[in-house]
Amino acid sequence: MRAKIDLQNDESLTNLPVQQDFETWVNAALVQKFDNLEQTIRLVGEAESRALNSQYRAKNAPTNVLSFTVENDYLDYECLGDLVICAPIVEQEAQQQGKPLPAHWAHMVIHGMLHLQGYDHQNAAEADEMEALEAKILSTLGYTNPYNV
Repeated sequence: MRAKIDLQNDESLTNLPVQQDFETWVNAALVQKFDNLEQTIRLVGEAESRALNSQYRAKNAPTNVLSFTVENDYLDYECLGDLVICAPIVEQEAQQQGKPLPAHWAHMVIHGMLHLQGYDHQNAAEADEMEALEAKILSTLGYTNPYNV
């Protein structure tokens, strides 16, 4: 079963991937099987990203992607948590790094989804594992390794 995506864009941000792109990226990033997964992706501007990053990570700056895991004992569907992606930061990073914008969007969604599934990069071993998995997933979608810049 494919995950159902709840895509939120309250700020009416433009120049974004379409719903089907997000569905493709989320489903590609699922390393475990789900029967009834619903995934929320909230697309935000820099102000909301900064506020959330400050509140939850004590970093007073906007960031590309934030992952919020959730315990789903009270839900009648499977839910890993929420992804919050700052569209202007993703666009800026793609330009600065000389990457195609769709490839960077795919990377950010996959990166966030792996966080929701327990992957992290707090030390070198974790980072190596997570980056290798990201590169593998992205390659199945036709994207190059984002770490070979």
